[in-house]
Amino acid sequence: MEYDSIDADSFGRSLRGIGLNLLVRDVRGECAFLKAVFGLTAHQMTEDFAIITYGDHVFQIHSDGTYHSNPLLGLLPEQPPRGAGLEIRLYDTDPDTATAKAHAAGAMVLQEPTDKPHGLREAYILCENGYAWVPSRPKD
Repeated sequence: MEYDSIDADSFGRSLRGIGLNLLVRDVRGECAFLKAVFGLTAHQMTEDFAIITYGDHVFQIHSDGTYHSNPLLGLLPEQPPRGAGLEIRLYDTDPDTATAKAHAAGAMVLQEPTDKPHGLREAYILCENGYAWVPSRPKD
């Protein structure tokens, strides 16, 4: 699919399975973080919206302002951590590389890369919007 040029109606109709949409204060800032730390790609990025791709997976980012008539907006906390309790797992991302990039970008690393008993090496990185990003890969 050509995410850089698809229109909103066609994009919406193409979505299947489980979807992820993150509400953020600054779409461009969140996209810059995702690219710098995890190498994710933003498509059709504006002040209000972006389509994000990670390999074959796609999700969306919307600014708070786009949810002006959505009932979810009233539930968002004024102060972070906005995404408390949500882990966004990136199973094909090296946690050591992502953590080094997160430190360089000034992001908060909640947990340095650690070998876990469930067979993965993973780290926890908090973005400015309070979402926990978990880069991980199988242990060596």
